[in-house]
Amino acid sequence: MNAAPRRARMRALLAGEDCIFPASLHDPLSARIALDLGFEMGMLAGSVAALAVLGAPDLIVLTLSELAGLALRIGRAADLPLMVDADHGYGNALSVKRTVEELEIAGVAALTIEDTLLPVPYGGVGRMQLVPVEEGVGKMRAALAGRQDPALVVVGRTGAVSVAGVAEAIARGRAYEAAGVDALFLTGVTRREELAAIAEAVKLPLMLGGLAPALEDRAWLAAQGVRVALQGHLPSQAALQAVETTLAALRAGTRPAEIAATLSPELLQRASRAADYEAWMRAFLGA
Repeated sequence: MNAAPRRARMRALLAGEDCIFPASLHDPLSARIALDLGFEMGMLAGSVAALAVLGAPDLIVLTLSELAGLALRIGRAADLPLMVDADHGYGNALSVKRTVEELEIAGVAALTIEDTLLPVPYGGVGRMQLVPVEEGVGKMRAALAGRQDPALVVVGRTGAVSVAGVAEAIARGRAYEAAGVDALFLTGVTRREELAAIAEAVKLPLMLGGLAPALEDRAWLAAQGVRVALQGHLPSQAALQAVETTLAALRAGTRPAEIAATLSPELLQRASRAADYEAWMRAFLGA
């Protein structure tokens, strides 16, 4: 796996004029399918990783090594730039530096570090809190210090819009921009005027963690400097629903041949790269 071309492609996306909707990935096969369908990049969310690795909700019980391992397996399977949600960097600024080092070695093209107070502290259930902006800046500086390959994209992430308002989001965006991050990832933006105000104040490429109905115009997003906008994590959710539906039918006595919407042999052959393995068997095993 050569990360350099993928990181170059990721930087080209940020330097371009379009808004990209990435593929939400959860395992190597989903990455292969996204590549075959022509997606420009993939996204591994912390919530998706927690479900895939632990079957747990997004409460920061996943460890850095588990996240890096999943990112490595996804990246090894498909030549697709991968952006990883590295949450709060798994601790203080020193842990952020370590997080960047591990994910860089795993071959990711981009990663986000956020200023949310995580994991949820005692008494903090039910409300999102932010670390002080000075601590957030320290984490961004540590992330940049941990980066050995200057092509790796380090993204500052803030949920300040929904917690403290647009003015605070602008202040944090400017502070993270001054620290040197490559892009700004925003969550909690639901109105056009919010996004327009931030885009006017911060000159970094923007990323959105979700698309409220008012923000679904891709051309308008691109004009505001949004280069990446997530559309949720439907693939992993659909896969989980399909497992439950299929197992329930089998448990109820449905014959396997009567169950519709199962995996086609053609898709399985293509996603698993069966033809490549057959060629390798002939070349190396004399088959």
